[in-house]
Amino acid sequence: MLGYNELYEVLRKEKYSEQLQELPKNFLEEYKEYLAQQKAMSEIDSELFSDSQAKSRKQLENALTIFRELILKRKRKILNLIFVATETGIMKKDYENMLQHEKEIFDSMVKIFENSDTGLSKMLANKEVQIMKNKMILLKQDVEQFLDHTGNFIGPFKSGDLIKLDSSIAQILVEEKKASYVDENN
Repeated sequence: MLGYNELYEVLRKEKYSEQLQELPKNFLEEYKEYLAQQKAMSEIDSELFSDSQAKSRKQLENALTIFRELILKRKRKILNLIFVATETGIMKKDYENMLQHEKEIFDSMVKIFENSDTGLSKMLANKEVQIMKNKMILLKQDVEQFLDHTGNFIGPFKSGDLIKLDSSIAQILVEEKKASYVDENN
């Protein structure tokens, strides 16, 4: 069974190693049992065991802190592995050192990155070119100066102004009910 010293040792190894450390497959279950045991020890209402109770409470607090830090370290390493895997592939040992839920997160994130790379490649190869179109809109209210998608300032505009903007910006203003589309064919 997992104890405080073993938990601390797991964190120490994870902290000082660049590679993701292997954890026992039942690590989370053992940690859950350890927490339950520590909670039970810290809730004993007896003056005879007040020192033991205080020690158990402190160990419980420390165990929670250690676990959070351990998970954070592992998440950072997994994110780095995701970047490496999308560029060069992952080493089998790193994947085997992941807990089951970490493998699921890893697999789904790698797929997301691969799909993004595929979409970017298609776009750059002109297979999926989106035509950015400007739209004519009529402003229903004053609009303060704001930044567009490229960082350029746009505006300010007054209510009743007829302006032509990038379709995505025009759509935002229309959805916020600050403007309405104008039929450009008339």
